[in-house]
Amino acid sequence: MSAININQNNFREEVLNSDRTVLLDFWASWCGPCRMVSPIVDEIAAERPDIKVGKVNVSEQSELASQFHVMSIPTLVVMKDGKVVSKAVGARPKSQILAMM
Repeated sequence: MSAININQNNFREEVLNSDRTVLLDFWASWCGPCRMVSPIVDEIAAERPDIKVGKVNVSEQSELASQFHVMSIPTLVVMKDGKVVSKAVGARPKSQILAMM
């Protein structure tokens, strides 16, 4: 699977109502560390069908970023059953991202 672009319109269905664990990547095109994390997040999306991966562009989805108290990017959020179970700020290696699950 590939990562899904998450926005206000599909957030409830894709994230809150997901039957799988969801990894959200809050990012922006102008963010250097985000560009380092993005290929790792895409890899996880391709390798792990048990995890739904969503990307939230904070420049376009400021309401969602605010809802999750995103102050710095990249911010990675793991959600299960519509609830945040872990959150990490800053670039991380793949092993640390997977350990968040």
